[in-house]
Amino acid sequence: MSSEIHQAVEIPKVRFQTKLLINGQWVDAVSGKKFPTHNPATGELIAHVAEADKADVDLAVKAAHDAFYNGPWGKIGARERGILLFKLVDLIEKNKVELAILESLDNGKPHKNDFYTSNADLFLVIDCLRYYAGWADKIHGKVLPVRGDFHAFTRHEPVGVVGQIIPWNFPLLMAAWKLGPALACGCTVVLKPAEQTPLSVLRLGELIVEAGFPPGVVNILPGYGPTAGAAIASHPDLDKVAFTGSTEVGKIVSELAAKSNLKRVSLELGGKSPAIIFDDADLDVAVQAAHVGLFLNMGQCCIAGSRVYVHEKIYDEFLKKSAELALKLKLGNAFVEGVTQGPLISEEQYEKVLQYIESGKQEGARVVVGGQKLDSKGYFVQPTIFADVKEEMKIHEEEIFGPVMSVSKFTDLEEVVSRANRSSYGLGAAVFTRDISKAHRISSQIRAGTVYVNCYNVFDAACPFGGFKQSGHGRELGEYGLELYTEVKSVIIKL
Repeated sequence: MSSEIHQAVEIPKVRFQTKLLINGQWVDAVSGKKFPTHNPATGELIAHVAEADKADVDLAVKAAHDAFYNGPWGKIGARERGILLFKLVDLIEKNKVELAILESLDNGKPHKNDFYTSNADLFLVIDCLRYYAGWADKIHGKVLPVRGDFHAFTRHEPVGVVGQIIPWNFPLLMAAWKLGPALACGCTVVLKPAEQTPLSVLRLGELIVEAGFPPGVVNILPGYGPTAGAAIASHPDLDKVAFTGSTEVGKIVSELAAKSNLKRVSLELGGKSPAIIFDDADLDVAVQAAHVGLFLNMGQCCIAGSRVYVHEKIYDEFLKKSAELALKLKLGNAFVEGVTQGPLISEEQYEKVLQYIESGKQEGARVVVGGQKLDSKGYFVQPTIFADVKEEMKIHEEEIFGPVMSVSKFTDLEEVVSRANRSSYGLGAAVFTRDISKAHRISSQIRAGTVYVNCYNVFDAACPFGGFKQSGHGRELGEYGLELYTEVKSVIIKL
């Protein structure tokens, strides 16, 4: 890693959709307002996008409400819903190069390398939607053995009209995680992408229309959180809101949902995930996994393994090998061959991460690598590793959401489990050891929604994802993800 930022000579040319999708039509915002979206690698303007607010949310909710209660969506069979989802998957595969370019352009994540790219995101998007397309006609209740002369059974019915608010770090993937189960279950959707990254999700909206989903089934409203997001969370005609983002905003969403109509809420929020590396671990495996666990997507990942606990016997060797890996990362524009680290998403996030790095220095953590501000176009921060991090330091306690790894030393098992659980978050964790009994014991003791053993950042559409404590509630993905979008109805018939 050097201070050099590799900028592309030419950005691939793609077309942008910049309007709102409401009731199957692409329209301007009622107010006529637009907002800018920028390339975070250069700070340059990409496009102006229609800015939704409450008036547009009202129109979209009405369209989704009509589609659910009065339109063809509520009448088509479950298998037909699955067929439409499979059509959408085929269209995404056909247009995946364009979608990956849009994702990299608007978000800054690398496009071509062997580490992590927007193309990898597209693989997961396709896998997720295909998985839920297969579920559409397999959602059903049970016959119940009740007392007396009664026939009792349950029905799993769609929860209804759903609001979904997604973040900027994985725009298409978070859209797939939300849309897949909602549409498979038969819900209709009002989806708000993050204002920083609307372009790839708007292109997905075009493919949804092309696939043949009826008008009003999916509505897409780019806009700001305090206006469009708040209008969705508080809307009295929405039956549920699903939110992925910060814990701070998740609390606001919950409050608005409760004060309006007590709509159902599912939240996938922040994290400060511990990675515990024992002295009997395969050190090279642990170093590589911890590296990916933190620096994937420039550290802008809710489950990032940002608290790394290393046994004292291998502490120095871990730091040495981790520094060597970090120094090999190549910073630059998403479209430069071999770039492995792009910019942070915005100037605001850039300044926030730099403040955390300065805080780590001021509080006495030791900089092993990185830690310097880069003088360049775009919002680039050096991948940084801090050693000798104490529990009370801000970089240890708070979610940074950037390329900053905090490493601490530990001595024994009971001590490190207690320290790992000493957090208000509980999204993920990892354990590295050759002792399978130890791995099972710790994975049962760690208070987190996902515990990796000798790996990190393994995602699959069949495996549920979500958090304990202030990392949210509800599970996305897998069969568990269907529970977020269904109501269970009991039917009891006198015989």
